[in-house]
Amino acid sequence: MLDIDNIKIAVIGLGYVGLPLAVEFGKHLPVVGFDINADRIAALNAGTDHTLEVSDEELAQASYLSYSSDIVALKECNFFIVTVPTPIDDYKQPDLTPLIKASKAIGGLLKQNDIVVYESTVYPGATEEVCIPVLEKVSGLTFNQDFYAGYSPERINPGDKEHRVTNILKVTAGSTPEVADFVDEVYNLIITAGTHKAPSIKVAEAAKVIENTQRDVNIALINELAVIFNKMGIDTQAVLEAAGTKWNFLPFRPGLVGGHCIGVDPYYLTHKAQAIGYNPEIILAGRRLNDSMGEYVVTQLVKTMIKKRIQVEGAKVLILGLSFKENCPDVRNTKVIDIVHELEEYNIEVDVYDPWVDDAEAEREYDITPVSELSVNHYDGIILAVAHYQFIEMGIDSIRALGKSNHVLYDLKYVFDRDKTDIRL
Repeated sequence: MLDIDNIKIAVIGLGYVGLPLAVEFGKHLPVVGFDINADRIAALNAGTDHTLEVSDEELAQASYLSYSSDIVALKECNFFIVTVPTPIDDYKQPDLTPLIKASKAIGGLLKQNDIVVYESTVYPGATEEVCIPVLEKVSGLTFNQDFYAGYSPERINPGDKEHRVTNILKVTAGSTPEVADFVDEVYNLIITAGTHKAPSIKVAEAAKVIENTQRDVNIALINELAVIFNKMGIDTQAVLEAAGTKWNFLPFRPGLVGGHCIGVDPYYLTHKAQAIGYNPEIILAGRRLNDSMGEYVVTQLVKTMIKKRIQVEGAKVLILGLSFKENCPDVRNTKVIDIVHELEEYNIEVDVYDPWVDDAEAEREYDITPVSELSVNHYDGIILAVAHYQFIEMGIDSIRALGKSNHVLYDLKYVFDRDKTDIRL
């Protein structure tokens, strides 16, 4: 069994989850941060995190942390933490390719008594049913005899500078009671908010996947209510504010549900449910509704343009924001792209502006070239899709000035007062 004083940690995957974790551990213990993206490693070695999750000052504080894109650099490590993405494919099925590749790479390095902890979101059972067999096959070692495993689901909230890895309570689990205790002890070195030790890896996996499923279903309910209230001519925000005066009313808001967590994780749970013979109804209904919101937004916009006698075909529409959430550069699984594609179905000319997003990434992911400057008196429609602080600071008058004398302003994020906009979700 490993000892807390002689562990050397490897963090595999240096994205929004892995890098903050590696930095915090790197303040106390020897850590090697690994990523297959050589450009990412070069930037980190130069002291810069392009995701903006970790400041240059914080990177410098991790004096025991080194970075590499060469898997051989991890050969001396004995506590492996896997933080690779777990996306879905075009058919909304779990894509475990990154997780399997990471497991194969680690399997080639495993030694006696090593521990592999997974943080990537998966369905209950995936660690032991998918990852462990790969580790055993590649390493030639026996699980829970020669090496061990743990699971500690990530709870990173990209762009959130208040809730950080250290002050969010961490769920931990291990493949044996002794390993569970040790994994918990390791994480308690950096987690000031404390930990919750789950009784099994499957319980910890299930806990993670339902955190975002619960949010997804609740937001779907509010989105459906917004559709109903809009048809009734009732302001949704006013309704939610009134209902929110009750102490136990949950403060969800309508909107686009994208990103690599809430819009993805429910499909992992439903995949497993269907595999064991149960067809989930509420979860999938919520997913369908949330996935349809881009089309609904465009329908509302077009109807309002027609009412204002604005020619739809050939119109110019500006979308403010492309990332999946405010004050964050991440464009993975952004649902703003659904709005773009739906507008193009009407032969509408679309400009996208987002001061947070890397233009090269937008082009690579979605074949979109964001505009770098905003033109006054230019647009027939404006959609405020992401509530970046820059848009809030611009103010309603500056945003309105971007439109022609007769235009439609759609405030998806409730940034401005109802009487200052033409449509709100």
